[in-house]
Amino acid sequence: MSVLMSDPSKTVGGIAGKLADRVTALLGTDLPCRIRAWDGSEWGPGGGPVVVIRSRRALRRFLWKPDELGIARAYVTGDLDVEGDIEEGFRRLRRFGREHGKHLALHPRDYLGLAGTLAGVGAIGLPPKRPTSEAQVKGRLHSKLRDSAVIAHHYDLSNDFYELILDESMAYSSAYWTSDGPDYGLADAQTDKLDLVCRKLGLKPGMRMLDVGCGWGSLSIHAARDYGATVTGVTLSREQLDFARKRVADLGLQEQVDLRLQDYRDVDDGPYDVATSIEMGEHVGKENYPTFVGALFRLLGPEGRVVIQQMSRSGVSPGGGPFIEAYIAPDMHMRPVGETVALLEQGGFEVRDVEAMREHYARTIRAWHATFEASWDEAVSLVGEETARVWRLYLVGALLTFDDGSTGVDQILAVKPADGGSSGMAPTRAEWAVGDRHRRS
Repeated sequence: MSVLMSDPSKTVGGIAGKLADRVTALLGTDLPCRIRAWDGSEWGPGGGPVVVIRSRRALRRFLWKPDELGIARAYVTGDLDVEGDIEEGFRRLRRFGREHGKHLALHPRDYLGLAGTLAGVGAIGLPPKRPTSEAQVKGRLHSKLRDSAVIAHHYDLSNDFYELILDESMAYSSAYWTSDGPDYGLADAQTDKLDLVCRKLGLKPGMRMLDVGCGWGSLSIHAARDYGATVTGVTLSREQLDFARKRVADLGLQEQVDLRLQDYRDVDDGPYDVATSIEMGEHVGKENYPTFVGALFRLLGPEGRVVIQQMSRSGVSPGGGPFIEAYIAPDMHMRPVGETVALLEQGGFEVRDVEAMREHYARTIRAWHATFEASWDEAVSLVGEETARVWRLYLVGALLTFDDGSTGVDQILAVKPADGGSSGMAPTRAEWAVGDRHRRS
């Protein structure tokens, strides 16, 4: 094995060496980054991030859950850590797993050798308790009660906490970056995203707009204040609702913006001229998505447009993987964008435009992560270290999935045709993507 020691004064071999030798024997290649064990021993290449195994419990967690969930449990509890550039550290581990773990076939003798190594370092034992930050949701999948509990788990964490991460608009979705200028930042990119949605809707003063999954009110407020729309926004998060209603009142928009704690399935006051769903459709679920599309179709009038901004994913983990499903968004379901387009068409919509925004989301999350790290101490004081570590892992992991293309995000523009098939839309993008922006003083 080729070994580069970054600090010769550190203990060589020890537990780190034993673990590294076993991994090398199983995979036939060296570790992608340096490891340090709880006995102070180190092994592996220098000049990069160091994976720190702080206790035997970290190995025990992985032994009982030998996938990303085991690693996540070890990380969020502090049994496992990364010193140095955490993004680079997890990027290396992710690449290593893809290259060497995908086709790994272990023989019985491999399991015996692994068990012997783990026993030799004292890692064999009962499964550790699950971290308290792991979601515990019950009930029938995507029932109204369960959906409400899932949303509360993620979005009712703390408005103060989200204010640490997001820009002043409190837009919690991919921004739309139109400049690389030094004076152009996340807040500008979120404004450009909100404008993009409103222009695609052809929003004009007096139009009725339904904002499904309105969050902290960024789009609802923007559409009312800057485009003169009359907006109904619905959310399942009490924390979001209270925050958004206060923002509406502070801006004097009560006559234009009606925000409700309401399930989209219970909205019954159509027709609306336009509708939006900005990164809420992922929470609807596979079986309920036709119901979701049906609700939008029912609530729109003829020639009514809808903009859906939604994450897309292909492969074996439509929920985003074990960590996301256990800690961030239980019951989430993502699909390739083509399947979502097909579901909209099956529901009666004519899909007019699809715009990929994957690189925009990577840049957005990188901005969130930088702000989060700069506010780390305050984040810990608000939600505790374990939950803060969940979010660090979430932001870094999400950034990597958008960077490497395993997750995407797209804006889909669709219209409910009038009788006879009229869409009410001009034939070119330059003509239909024009809204009537008129920011109030």
